[in-house]
Amino acid sequence: MSDVGKVVRVLFCLLLALVCADAQTKNSTAVITDPAQITSKQKFDIQPFTVEKLYMTRAVGDSSWSPDDKQIAFVANITGRNNIWLVSSQSGWPTQLTVSNQRQANIAWSPKGRWIAYNSDYDGNEQWDLFLVSVSNGQVVNLTNTPEVSEEGAAWSPDGEMLAYSVKPKQSPNYEIDVIEVLTKKITHLTSNTPAQLSNINAIWSRDGKSIVFTQMNAAGKDANVFIVSASGGRATNLTPHEGERNFVATDISPDGKTVLITSNAANGYENAGLLDVATKKITWLTTEKWEVSSGKFSPDGKRLTWTANIDGQQEIYIYDTSARHAQPLPVAKGINSLAGAETAFSHDGSHVLYNHAGPDSPNDIWAYEIAAQKSHQITHSLVGGIRSEDMVEPFLVHFPSKDGKWQISAFVYVPYNAEKNGKNAAIVWIHGGPTDQFENSFARNIQFLVNQGYFVIAPNYRGSTGYGKEFEDADRFDMGGGDLDDVISAAEWIKKTGFIDPKKVVALGGSYGGYLTMMAVTKAPDLWAAGVPIVPFVNWFTEIENEDPSLREYDIATMGDPVKDKARLLDRSPINFVDQIKGPLLLLAGGNDPRCPKTEAEQVVQAIKKRGGVVELKIYENEGHGFAKIENQIDAFTRIAEFLKKYAEPAKCGCNLE
Repeated sequence: MSDVGKVVRVLFCLLLALVCADAQTKNSTAVITDPAQITSKQKFDIQPFTVEKLYMTRAVGDSSWSPDDKQIAFVANITGRNNIWLVSSQSGWPTQLTVSNQRQANIAWSPKGRWIAYNSDYDGNEQWDLFLVSVSNGQVVNLTNTPEVSEEGAAWSPDGEMLAYSVKPKQSPNYEIDVIEVLTKKITHLTSNTPAQLSNINAIWSRDGKSIVFTQMNAAGKDANVFIVSASGGRATNLTPHEGERNFVATDISPDGKTVLITSNAANGYENAGLLDVATKKITWLTTEKWEVSSGKFSPDGKRLTWTANIDGQQEIYIYDTSARHAQPLPVAKGINSLAGAETAFSHDGSHVLYNHAGPDSPNDIWAYEIAAQKSHQITHSLVGGIRSEDMVEPFLVHFPSKDGKWQISAFVYVPYNAEKNGKNAAIVWIHGGPTDQFENSFARNIQFLVNQGYFVIAPNYRGSTGYGKEFEDADRFDMGGGDLDDVISAAEWIKKTGFIDPKKVVALGGSYGGYLTMMAVTKAPDLWAAGVPIVPFVNWFTEIENEDPSLREYDIATMGDPVKDKARLLDRSPINFVDQIKGPLLLLAGGNDPRCPKTEAEQVVQAIKKRGGVVELKIYENEGHGFAKIENQIDAFTRIAEFLKKYAEPAKCGCNLE
């Protein structure tokens, strides 16, 4: 990922989604609590998927309106690389604007229309530079060109002369905010000398270009304030002074500059949307939900604003009329609907809202909603390569109690077509990363492939996940690899109770923090697993804290403990110390340039297992970072996973496809 989310793992998801309306939002998705109620649908004309074919399905990312609203710029991997493309806002055949072997992200179209700003790093190393590309001729300019300093995000000043962004030297533990004059490359430091435990992110310009609003967050991601500062520099003013741990995150400022749209958990311990008065510092709450509401943006005239509502892994978009004080959900397909666009999802004339839609049978695409007509049209088309959506499965939403009785754990369960309830099927516990993240009812090509091959998949949102309030998210604080591991084990035990699963064919699989929990699972509960697949994991709290990016080091210490003061805890929660307990084979995948979970973490596991004669495989992608961006590496990685799983936990013959 390329966002300032690198500040701490929690930022991966904190600014992604936003939630709900005046009226209480209801969760319409049926929830299953009894494993015996899990069933397999009958379908006998299922197309067999291949990894190569599934990865021909495009991945569409960031987007931005053109100033005249006639075009949309977006990031997509159509060529196998995440480059920038242009398409008519009415849809059509896209044209490629940038041609690069490196990925691009965080695009923003300049107000005058000449340039698109974006970030790009080198082979996944997350040392982002700030670039400009000419819309007319494709000329590329590296505006910062600082290999040892990362510049992330790009917000244009209203006159199109300057860009505001977050900046972090490679060895620095936190982010500051700079403004650069595009023509002269003169840099103004809006913030400086911020304490190591605090980072400044998400710069937002006032419409008159005189002020910038930003968010300052602590290393743990548990406490944040909204500040406003003159765009020319000077002392910043804290608009949200408070006691205790509360998050206040700015997402926009009103056209008249008097009100900041925020997301905060200060009202009731759950993320909600509110309006912050700049002069009085008082907050008017727009929502008081007990799910996860995230604020969006104001319309150009300030008469409307947006937010999103994440309800147990489903997400809806709302448009709020500021005069009528009424919120209306967009009438769009269920799944994960998120606000698109750079500065705002609203078109410049205010007539349309740009959004992303993804569902279990539909990869992420960009859509535009026409407010007056109350209808949407699709702009990008990602489902290609002969893949049929009707061959994909929709998961069940399930709940089960935690072992300690403190929590209800939510999970999604994917069931192959035509599976027999005979206790012979294989299952995978899919463990998301973060830990402050959430598995949602979105498109998961890897899971759809596995289910197509006959595997059952359960994806739990263990304690520490986002989406369920502050108390639940804080439940793994100083307990990582403890209660959350119990929730993962409970997911495995729950899926076995469906009657479909062979207890000897259960696999743990996860990436990043999910890779860590995979390693904890196979070391602390070795008899439960047929095999494990840790992807870009960390396995040793001491070497992880020593070698990871300094901003993540601050996060780990703030959420799990100090290597000296809390040595006993970190020793017990480092799976590398219990490798001798592993009974099943492992497949580890890592990135050679990973600044989050360095490849040396995976290498430690391989050395230890081989030393004791265990079965282990390792593949390091030297031109990748934390996760794999290049399509040939994605295909190779998941082909390895599929072959490994078939070897050590072969699925039952369920008639899942024509083979």
